[in-house]
Amino acid sequence: MNQAEICERLPHAGSMCLLEALESWDADSIVCRATSHRDSNNPLRAHNRLHAVNGVEYAAQAMALHGSLLAADAKPAMGYLASVRDLVLNVEDLAQVPGPLLISARRLSGDNSGFVYDFEINAAEQPLLRGRVTAMLVGANT
Repeated sequence: MNQAEICERLPHAGSMCLLEALESWDADSIVCRATSHRDSNNPLRAHNRLHAVNGVEYAAQAMALHGSLLAADAKPAMGYLASVRDLVLNVEDLAQVPGPLLISARRLSGDNSGFVYDFEINAAEQPLLRGRVTAMLVGANT
């Protein structure tokens, strides 16, 4: 799946759609690739930097794509990040990372109201950041 196909499945438009390609996915996990961290027009950049904490948005987009793929033909629910836990940053500026980012997310639990994923972002097999995200679905029946 290329960037245009990914962006059709996400609520993000234009340069805010950060993922470049879907590498693989199954019922429990997804792996995506991105190079937008090197783009000087990345909308998350500030003061000529892309702080590593912005990697959470890359992970959240991979999780949203995973939810969309799991929903098959059904329109997936919109969601928002409720919490980020156990966040470990091994770099400060993602814009300085050469080569593509590999964003991996593994679904730990989920239902009609939300989901929990562990994620990690690597480049050239070097761990850049990792953590756990809880997202709540908008308009979900709890």
